[in-house]
Amino acid sequence: MNNIIVLPLVIPIFTAVVLVFLGNHIVVQRIISIITMLAVSIISFVLLELVQREGILKIAFGDWEVPFGILFVADTFSVLMVLTASIVTMLCLFYAFSTIEKRHENMYFYSFVLLLVAGVNGAFLTGDIFNLFVCFEVMLMSSYVLVALGGEKVQLRESIKYVLINVVGSSIFLIALAYLYGTVKTLNMAHIAERVAEVGQDPMLTTVSLVLLLVFSLKAGLVLFFWLPGSYVVPPAAVQALFAALLTKVGVYALIRTFTLMFPHRPEVTHTIIGVFAGLTIILGCLGALSSRNVLRIAAYNIVIAVGFILIGLAVGTEIALAGAVFYLVHDMVAKALLFLLVGMMLYLTGEKLIDYMSGLIRNYPLFGWIYFLAMLALVGIPPLSGFVGKVLIGKGAIEAGSYILLFLGFASSLVVLFSLLKIFLSSFFGETIITNEDKKPFPAASMASLVAFSFCIAGIGIGAEKLLVYVLDAANTLVDPSVYINAVLRES
Repeated sequence: MNNIIVLPLVIPIFTAVVLVFLGNHIVVQRIISIITMLAVSIISFVLLELVQREGILKIAFGDWEVPFGILFVADTFSVLMVLTASIVTMLCLFYAFSTIEKRHENMYFYSFVLLLVAGVNGAFLTGDIFNLFVCFEVMLMSSYVLVALGGEKVQLRESIKYVLINVVGSSIFLIALAYLYGTVKTLNMAHIAERVAEVGQDPMLTTVSLVLLLVFSLKAGLVLFFWLPGSYVVPPAAVQALFAALLTKVGVYALIRTFTLMFPHRPEVTHTIIGVFAGLTIILGCLGALSSRNVLRIAAYNIVIAVGFILIGLAVGTEIALAGAVFYLVHDMVAKALLFLLVGMMLYLTGEKLIDYMSGLIRNYPLFGWIYFLAMLALVGIPPLSGFVGKVLIGKGAIEAGSYILLFLGFASSLVVLFSLLKIFLSSFFGETIITNEDKKPFPAASMASLVAFSFCIAGIGIGAEKLLVYVLDAANTLVDPSVYINAVLRES
């Protein structure tokens, strides 16, 4: 039964290879890719229920005893991330069917998307920190291709910057792993946590943890996000949505897992730095969102703001704050994907990026306009939509811990998010329409179906928060008490 753990990784990889041999059979590739992601979503939900019923699950490859060999571990936190990532990818693929250009589809677009989600799911499920590096690389190699897919000049320029930044990050990651292995003689995350607890988190291990903090911050867009606004806005809209929903969130997941499981013993150092980074990220992201008139860049800076807000929960470190971080992470993966699909559709319909040259879209496409309004309310945290509960939980945790500066920055950022997204809404959707009846493009049916499905998701997460909280609180309990994870991995048969 534990073999089900590896399916969210293995199935997309196998399908990606198969799609390479289908060549120009684009319709067949579409059908197979959407069925694949539907199957992975169903498997992930079954795995989530299995973890709830039987506890944390693990599988060791090659019959090696734990902690030796490659290990995959499914706890509530990791499986929630896999389920959310799989659903988001499925809906983004559906959107892509009517918006992605044929030349992109002929360049193995669907294969690279599936490899991307395989790397993301593997990063969530791995129980070995070196294998986390491997899954990062699978994810990043796919993203390198997707950033440059199409070969436009701006894509090539941004892809070079994106690749260089991530190569540097990966190199530092490898150096940190070498020092970590040299110190604790293991790469199994649960075993590392046990060894660190036994020997104490001395200055050497704290230094290693800070290097990992730097690496994961780079990948999450925490403070070191200078590469993100340019790189995330050049691919096609469906790819932008996948990047916004998944890539930075893998970095956030790695930070949460690392500093609740392996290195929780010097919070006065590590968690203080995370708190400072989170605050600076929020401030800089807000400045970027306020200063831009480009809808894509406003959306990109909203990614940055959300990363800072989520990591307030990690910096505070209480169970309620971590629960808020997990809940908000699920919400933000869905809501940010929806935001980028909406912005991408605005560009498709108008041919413009600046809000100064858009107007009256709601007159031509009323349902599209109100879906944007719904997404804006969710991202701001208006009840009963998906962003509300996570913000309340993080805020409550910050109050209990006395982190009032982070509390202020976090909730002040909600006003900036509201202002930046409302700026788009009032400028681009209201007023006199710029689209004449002759120039009006038909709204792609598959894209509208995807946007409606995302809308139901953000409404469902908020309205069904009580049911989702059962899983979120279980995930937070494991994060705040790492012995639950350690015992399940190292001591259970």
